[in-house]
Amino acid sequence: MKEIEITEIPPLTPGEQSLLDLHSVVNILNVLRCELSVLGLMAADDDDYFHDGLAVSEALLRALHEGEPALREAARLEAYERTVFAELSAKLAHPPAQPEEKEVVEILANLRSVFAILKVRAHEILARAAAPQRWEAYDTGHLRAELRAVFAAIEKHSRGRYRILYNAARKEDSDYYVDFRLEVANGTVAWMPPVFQDVMRDLIANARKYTAPGGHITVALYQDGVELRFVVSDTGRGIPEAELAQVVEFGRRASNVGNVRTLGGGFGLTKAFLVTKRFGGRFWIASEEGVGTRLRIVIPMPDGVGAPVVTAS
Repeated sequence: MKEIEITEIPPLTPGEQSLLDLHSVVNILNVLRCELSVLGLMAADDDDYFHDGLAVSEALLRALHEGEPALREAARLEAYERTVFAELSAKLAHPPAQPEEKEVVEILANLRSVFAILKVRAHEILARAAAPQRWEAYDTGHLRAELRAVFAAIEKHSRGRYRILYNAARKEDSDYYVDFRLEVANGTVAWMPPVFQDVMRDLIANARKYTAPGGHITVALYQDGVELRFVVSDTGRGIPEAELAQVVEFGRRASNVGNVRTLGGGFGLTKAFLVTKRFGGRFWIASEEGVGTRLRIVIPMPDGVGAPVVTAS
């Protein structure tokens, strides 16, 4: 595969920068809209049946185009959650809804999970806004569990279309096999900017999205006290060679992924690149159509990082 280093992309507008900063929330709100629409179709053959809930998600998405208003909205998620579930309770209590159906129960569970994740992401964003350049220490066991939870959420959202496994001996034809490695110098603590968690989650989701069931995904993080290295590779459809540099630009996707259903905004690679550059790192992308894609990130650790601290959770 041809590998190139990305060193710059066109500048973003203020609205694009705000969307990028809040990208993880954008993705979750899109999942929320999808779940509400599906539930509306099941309950009343109307994808706008849960109008109040959809209006909440639309209002939040509009606010994400503006930095300060978006942060204020992020702090009000508890109220939005109450609005959504009040409407669900009222409408599912009467015909034509059939809340006893297994699929409806599953979607309600998914919606609760979506809001739980949304509140965690909002908390992370508010904390980052207060100290955007800081690095934190993360217990490797917690970090490993957090990234596996990302895969578990992706698998759950598939509603049984595929499994995501970490043992190649268990793999069937429609399963994804994930080779997941996390290694740090002292064996127990990984240091990184908190926003880098978003980068890892986004790149993991992209690798799954553009790899057909049955594929192989590698996720690897290594830190030796000098630099943080992160690699995600897949056996997916790949990117046309002439488009390698362009796919990192805001809102751009490769020309060969038009048939891939996605709830994202095409911001994941852009965010990964800009976060890498913000912290003085380097970013490479390698890909070949029909073979797969590999992304490599190397970020130097700042002076003074690595002293014993209470780990983040």
